[in-house]
Amino acid sequence: MSAYQDAIQHLTQLRQQQGDAWAAINPESAARMKLQNRFNTGLDIAKYTAKLMRADMAAYDADSSQYTQSLGCWHGFVGQQKLIAIKKHFGTTKRKYLYLSGWMIAALRSEFGPLPDQSMHEKTAVPALIEELYTFLKQADARELGGLFRELDAANAAGDTAKAAAVQSKIDNFETHVVPIIADIDAGFGNEEATYLLAKKMIEAGACAIQIENQVSDEKQCGHQDGKVTVPHADFLAKINAVRYAFLELGVDDGIIVARTDSLGAGLTKQIAVTKTPGDLGDKYNSFLDGDYISSADDIANGDVVVKANGKLLKPKRLASGLFQFKQGSGVDRVVLDCITSLQHGADLLWIETEKPHIGQIKEMVDRIREVVPGAKLVYNNSPSFNWTLNFRQQVFDAWKAAGKDISAYDRAQLMSADYDTTELAQEADNRIRTFQADAAREAGIFHHLITLPTYHTAALSTDNLAKEYFGAAGMLGYVEGVQRKEIRQGIACVKHQNMSGSDIGDDHKEYFSGEAALKAGGAHNTMNQF
Repeated sequence: MSAYQDAIQHLTQLRQQQGDAWAAINPESAARMKLQNRFNTGLDIAKYTAKLMRADMAAYDADSSQYTQSLGCWHGFVGQQKLIAIKKHFGTTKRKYLYLSGWMIAALRSEFGPLPDQSMHEKTAVPALIEELYTFLKQADARELGGLFRELDAANAAGDTAKAAAVQSKIDNFETHVVPIIADIDAGFGNEEATYLLAKKMIEAGACAIQIENQVSDEKQCGHQDGKVTVPHADFLAKINAVRYAFLELGVDDGIIVARTDSLGAGLTKQIAVTKTPGDLGDKYNSFLDGDYISSADDIANGDVVVKANGKLLKPKRLASGLFQFKQGSGVDRVVLDCITSLQHGADLLWIETEKPHIGQIKEMVDRIREVVPGAKLVYNNSPSFNWTLNFRQQVFDAWKAAGKDISAYDRAQLMSADYDTTELAQEADNRIRTFQADAAREAGIFHHLITLPTYHTAALSTDNLAKEYFGAAGMLGYVEGVQRKEIRQGIACVKHQNMSGSDIGDDHKEYFSGEAALKAGGAHNTMNQF
C-alpha cells in the first residue's frame, strides 16, 4: 500500500474514533494536506538533507563524475523557480543543491540597504533566508502535488482507470523540491559562542551544511577583495567545534562542516599564535610571519613585538593598522596547512578561495592535502568575480605558446575582445569552460561546484533588457515578446502567476474546509485560464 493510501486509512480510523464531531473531515483531503507538507520543521529538513549530502559524498568518492552543483539564491522565489526548472528539464533534483551566499545577503537582504561583504549585515538575516528558501521549496511541493490530485480526481470522475493509476504512481513516487543548502556563516559573526548560537539558528531553519572561513570576524572581507586577515588555527578550530556541537545538540549527527581558507589571498594576521612547543600549530603559523631575525635587545625599538620562531628571535613586520604581515609567496603552504588541520579537527569538506579558475593550481594544493588526508574533497566557488572568458583564453594562449604553436594572430592582453569570438583559440577556451566542472571534479577533488551570485547577475541583466525595450520604442511588445511569449512557449510554470503564488492550493483548502459553500478564485472568469 502506498504512503497516500496508508495516510487515508489512518485518518479514516482516526475520524471514526472521534465520531460525529469529525463528520465534516474528509480523510483523503487530510491525507493530501499531509503529503503536501512532508517536512514539519526545519530540523526535519536538516536531518533529511544531511543524509542526502552524505550519500552524494560517498557516491563522489566512488566515481568523481558524480559531483554536485548549486547556484546561489537571494530569495525564496528564486530558489523555488530554480528547483522547479531543474525538475522540468532533468526529471530529478539529484545532486543539485542551493547555495546561500553571505555576499548576497549583505548586498540584497540587509535592513541597512546594500552593504559590502564584510559581515556588517544582521546575522539573523542568514537563518531567515534559509527558512524562506525552504518555505518556497515546500510550497513548490504542495503546488505540484495539488495539480496531481486534481488530475487524479478528473481521471476517477471520467472512469479512466489507466490514467488514474498513472497519476497515482506519480503521487507515490513524488520527488520533493527540498534539497541541501550549503549556508555561509562567514567567520561566525563573533567568537566561538556567537558562532555556536548562529549555527543553531541556521540548523533549526534547515541548513545541513555550514561553511565557515578562517578570517577575523571583525575584519572580514569578501574572498575576492584585498585586505583579508586570517586567524591562528586554534581560533578557527574552536569555531569548527562550535558548529559541530550545534549539530549534535539538535540531533543532526551527520551535519556537514565546510572549512574555508582565505590564506591564498590573505597576507595579514591580527594575532601571533600561542605556541607551547616547537613545531606545534601555533609555531607553524608564526613561522610564516614576515620579519627580521635579531640578535640583541638593541635591535628592538619602542613598541616592537618579538617572538621566538625556528629557534631564533623574530621581530615580525607590524603595519600601522597593528596587523602583522606574512611572508610573500607563503600562501600555498598556508592553505595546505589550513586544510589538513581543518580536516584533522572535524571539518568534512574544504573550500579554497582562489584568485582564478585554474585546475592546475587547485590540483597542486589538493594533491598535497591528499598526501596527508586521502579523502579530502572541495567545495569550489565558480565565481562571477573571475573573468572566465579572459582567464580561459589566456590559459589556452599560454598552453599553445608552451607547445610551440603559432600564436602570432593573438594579442594576449586583448583576448576579451569580441573580435576573437569565432577563432580557434576562443572555441577551445569555451570548450574548457564547458568541461571545467567535470575536469576539476576528476582532477582536483572538487565534490561540489557552486556559483555564488548567478541570480544577482541574471536579475540585473534581465531587468536591463526589459527596461530597454518596454520604456523604448517597443513599448508593451518589449514585455510580450521578451518575456510572456517566451514563458508560454518554454513552458515556464510561472506564466500562471496566480497558481504559482498558491491560489489553487488555497481553493483546494477552501473546498476542504467549507465544501460547496467555498468561494474559490479559480473559476471560469479567472484570466489565468488564457494560458
